Amino acid sequence: MKVDDEAVGAVLNRLRRAQGQLAGVIAMIEAGRDCKDVVTQLAAVSRALDRAGFKIVASGMRQCMAGADADTPPMSETELEKLFLTLA
Repeated sequence: MKVDDEAVGAVLNRLRRAQGQLAGVIAMIEAGRDCKDVVTQLAAVSRALDRAGFKIVASGMRQCMAGADADTPPMSETELEKLFLTLA
């Protein structure tokens, strides 16, 4: 699946943000920070990853339905549903 060029930038920003947040969570655990603070930051990482995944799926939906190219068959509705559910 080819992701729309405009969406790539947004996805990469979200993934970089999640990467930074995850590094922060690791540092918090290593420093023995309060559990509530760690879980709050971990939830932020999870949301950032979810949003990146949803953006990829949403921007690639048209290509998935139509088939990425002549050699790739279009995805069925069942395959698309399964793809969405992997993010849930």
